Amino acid sequence: MPEYEPYCGPAPTPDTLLTSWNSDPVLLSALAAIGIAGMWRLREAHPADAGLRRGAFALAGAATFIAFVAPLCALTVALFSARTLHHLVLLGVIAPALAIAFPFRWRATSVSFLAVSGVLWAWHVPAVYTATWNHDALYWLMQIALIGTAWAFWSSVLANAFDTRDDALETLSASAAVAGLAGQMGLIGAVLTFAPQILYPEHLALTAPFGLTPLADQQLAGLIMWVPGMLPMAVLTAFLLRRSWSRGFAA
Repeated sequence: MPEYEPYCGPAPTPDTLLTSWNSDPVLLSALAAIGIAGMWRLREAHPADAGLRRGAFALAGAATFIAFVAPLCALTVALFSARTLHHLVLLGVIAPALAIAFPFRWRATSVSFLAVSGVLWAWHVPAVYTATWNHDALYWLMQIALIGTAWAFWSSVLANAFDTRDDALETLSASAAVAGLAGQMGLIGAVLTFAPQILYPEHLALTAPFGLTPLADQQLAGLIMWVPGMLPMAVLTAFLLRRSWSRGFAA
């Protein structure tokens, strides 16, 4: 068994999974405070998009609850594949929903792309993964870094996706950034799927109750990153390219 118990631990079994909720009072208080403050701030939203922004903020809140309070949090301790799914929730649900509800005013697609790419790769460096496993502060630093950089990235991308100005070059640039991020996710997924050895030994003694060997769990994580993780980005890339085309660029 691991020497340290990670933030979401202890690792559940199939019999205890549904009762493995995170009752950390600090986390629950923080989520409640952020939720109240966010909804209060959205009172000032323009009526034309207030409903969309409130709905997006509610989605971000629900996804955050699922990721950090519901049993998915505990499952990430047992299975690396669940950790991958957890990251996809942060990157592909929470961050874009926050970008719709509260888009960053400072938008630089290239900078945010490099930032979120760096955090994504850092999360999958075994030594960094071990450090976040052993230290709650580092765990939360990486979670916040992933959400924050992805929030900035999606703020820029979605601004270009729905901007009515005739700026095909910016839209094409945004589509290239999304395709680039999807490509990196595919590369990470391929590494996880085809690696001949275990990269994250923290899960070695924890996968068996779920009927998986550690290597099979790692391969499943790669497939999750490779296929369902890339699909939404592929759809958005196609949408952005179509807009670029309609604005006069044959992308």
